[in-house]
Amino acid sequence: MNRLIMMLLKNLHRIPGAYGKLCHYAKNTDRYPEEEKWAHIRYVMELAVRAGNVELKVTGVENLPKEPGFMLYGNHQGLFDVMAIATTCPVPLGIAYKKELTNTPLLKEIFACTKSFAMDREDVRQSLTVIQNIIAEVRKGRNYVIFPEGTRSKKGNEMLEFHGGSFRCAIKAKCPVVPMAFIDCFRVLDEKGSAPVAAQLHYLTPIPYEEYKDMKATELAALVKSRIQACIDENAAG
Repeated sequence: MNRLIMMLLKNLHRIPGAYGKLCHYAKNTDRYPEEEKWAHIRYVMELAVRAGNVELKVTGVENLPKEPGFMLYGNHQGLFDVMAIATTCPVPLGIAYKKELTNTPLLKEIFACTKSFAMDREDVRQSLTVIQNIIAEVRKGRNYVIFPEGTRSKKGNEMLEFHGGSFRCAIKAKCPVVPMAFIDCFRVLDEKGSAPVAAQLHYLTPIPYEEYKDMKATELAALVKSRIQACIDENAAG
């Protein structure tokens, strides 16, 4: 059985209420606190993970900055990555996502609730506008996720090039950067079958602005990638 279908079937009796509540939050997002909306998103994602025969190992939650207004950068392995973040991160987050996902059910409601931004990778001007929007929001104290590869790797635990441009958000916002290492997350929804599967998400030690303030965006990208690679090398089987 397809794992996504299994997640839906096992939660069939919960879907109407949970999804209906999420849709209500999305349509009236300004009326509710960020923490309330995020708590419901986490609840929905936790239901899916439990129903999907997924053993999700998470480390480093304590590394997340206590003060809001930080950015997370991680390698991108597949559709499960956002689910893993939402299940494990205790504080609200927005995300820069590819525009092709804009009208995807469930995701579009989550994007609306978290003030996430769609990025058109083919439109440089639009991408720059998204970067400016994220900078402004981080300065206000919101937290954001960016996948600097720009797309999922499709190479398992092997990473693609990290694009320096995505790190301009952090540099301009002068905020802490939290690297994230996803390991075997591609096995959850990007491989066939529904047998039990293990995946990992590691929140690594934050890089404060003072540590990278004199770096170019490409240098910061290389630093973050090297720390993620070291974590993958240490924790990936085989």
